[in-house]
Amino acid sequence: MSQNPEIGKSVRTGSFNTNVHDAGSGSGVPALLIHGSGPGVSAWANWRLVIPALARDRRVIAPDMVGFGYTDRPEGIQYNMDTWVRQALDLMDALGLEQVDLVGNSFGGALALALTIRAPKRVRRLVLMGSVGVPFPITQGLDAVWGYQPSLDNMRSIMDYFAWDRALVNDELAKLRYEASIRPGFQESFSAMFPAPRQRWVDAMQSSEADIRALPHETLIVHGREDKVIPLATSLTLAEWIQNAQLHVFGHCGHWTQIEHNARFNRLVGDFFAEADQQSA
Repeated sequence: MSQNPEIGKSVRTGSFNTNVHDAGSGSGVPALLIHGSGPGVSAWANWRLVIPALARDRRVIAPDMVGFGYTDRPEGIQYNMDTWVRQALDLMDALGLEQVDLVGNSFGGALALALTIRAPKRVRRLVLMGSVGVPFPITQGLDAVWGYQPSLDNMRSIMDYFAWDRALVNDELAKLRYEASIRPGFQESFSAMFPAPRQRWVDAMQSSEADIRALPHETLIVHGREDKVIPLATSLTLAEWIQNAQLHVFGHCGHWTQIEHNARFNRLVGDFFAEADQQSA
């Protein structure tokens, strides 16, 4: 067994293997967590404080999406929504999951939206945190994140965009994320994913307004008021378009709701899923 906590188990998804964290059990609908798109990110880096809390009541699945973390990087693969949605559905099929509660962070929110639109019966409830997926002009923060070039100083400055609480953005975290970003293959796939001009990648992750408005799913939308990476306006749009939506905005919070307000986030999401469990019991 690897000593690296970022490495889970390997699951075959289509033509490549996906690195997956698979925790907890229980009779409820499993939760599938989809991470964001920062440099050096992995499912574990994104969700390490969430997985144990949610896994107390249900099975929790957190994959590294292709191009990120410890999932295979097949030569010639196209990094786009079609590829990522297919990977997520292949993973559900491989694990025998007919339906999941879906949690998406940032880039992962856009992916969660796209998956729910394309395969609505595979998703029970939807959680979108600091989500992409609707039109917005790219922020200086997101442009800097996607344009990251590996150096410790660059990683430090990017961390400043992510967190409102500067105490969270210490040199140790910056060093860990910098070292993650320079592992073999990591920066190569990352820089290939979002080359300038980067507004087009924001646009490519959008789902259509009509498709979003047609979603019947109960949806929890979460955003940090001081988010400098994805503007709060995106979640206001989602809350307006999704008919069965509730929006929770955390003050004194940047792009890392699940870290900066971890206990509150875990309770909010856990209660949201538990409500559906009780309704179906």
